[in-house]
Amino acid sequence: MSGASARLLKLFEGHRLTPTQRRIAHCMVRRADDAPFLSSVELAELAGVSQPSVTRFAVALGFDGYPALRRHLREWQPAVAADGAGEGRDGGADGRNAYQQAVHAEIENLRQLAAQLADPAPIAEAGRLLAASRPLPVLGLRAAAAQARGFAYFAAKVHPDVRLLDEGGSMLADRVDAAARAGASALLCFALPRHPRETADALEHARGAGLRIVTVADSAFAPVVRPGDLLLPAAVGTALSFDTACAPMLLGRVLLEAMCDELPDAQARLEEFDARAAERGLFVE
Repeated sequence: MSGASARLLKLFEGHRLTPTQRRIAHCMVRRADDAPFLSSVELAELAGVSQPSVTRFAVALGFDGYPALRRHLREWQPAVAADGAGEGRDGGADGRNAYQQAVHAEIENLRQLAAQLADPAPIAEAGRLLAASRPLPVLGLRAAAAQARGFAYFAAKVHPDVRLLDEGGSMLADRVDAAARAGASALLCFALPRHPRETADALEHARGAGLRIVTVADSAFAPVVRPGDLLLPAAVGTALSFDTACAPMLLGRVLLEAMCDELPDAQARLEEFDARAAERGLFVE
C-alpha cells in the first residue's frame, strides 16, 4: 500500500459511511495516486455510483463538498511523497495491505472488549435479567439479525422459552406484546448500524410493556439506547464495504455464558440435548 493509500484510510477512519460511500472510499484507496486529480464525475464512474453520491460522501467526511475534499488531498502531495520514501512496494509503513488492516482493526476491537470485561458486573447483571425472563424475546433486525439468531439458537438449548424477533413489520409489536403477556420481564436486543427505525420503535414498545431492555450495541451512543437500558457496547469494524461484527458476536457469547451461570439446570439441559442428538444422529462426528 502506498503512502497515499495509507493516508486515505486514516482519513476515512472513524466516519460512519454507508455501503455506497464505502465503495467510493475503496475506489479512492485503489486509485490513491490519482484521487486528488479526479473530478466528481470521474470518481463516480470509477466507483460505479452517482455523482451526487460522491458529493454526499465528501460531506460525510466533514467537507463542504467534493472540491474541498480534492483540495485537501492535493495539499497532502509533498507529505505523501516523503512518506513513500520509506515504504515497501506491497504495504504501508506497517507493511499491511487493506485486508490485513481490516483484520487488525477488528483485533483492536476485541482488545477493547477484553479491557471492558475487566469489570464483569454489567455482564453478570444482564445474565441474571435474561435468565429470569420467561419467555425471553431476542430482537435483531437487518444487520443485527444474524447476531440475534445465533444467540437465540444457543440460548434455546439452556433456556426454556426463547423467542426470536428477527423480522420487522406490523406484527413485531404484536410479538413483543405476546411475550410480555406470557410473563417476559426482559428483552435482549442486538443493535448494529445502520440502525433500523423499526428497532427503535420496537424497543419503545417493549419499554411501554414494562420489559427491561438489555442491548448489545456498537457504541454507547447508539441511537436506539435510552436511559434505564442496560447497555453492553462492542465496536464494529468499518474498514471494509460492510461492517464486521466480531466483537458484538463474541460479547453475545459471553452474555450467553453469564446467562447459563444463572440457570441451575443449564448443564442438565445441555447433556439432555447431546444425548438426544446422539440418538438421532444429528451430527457427523
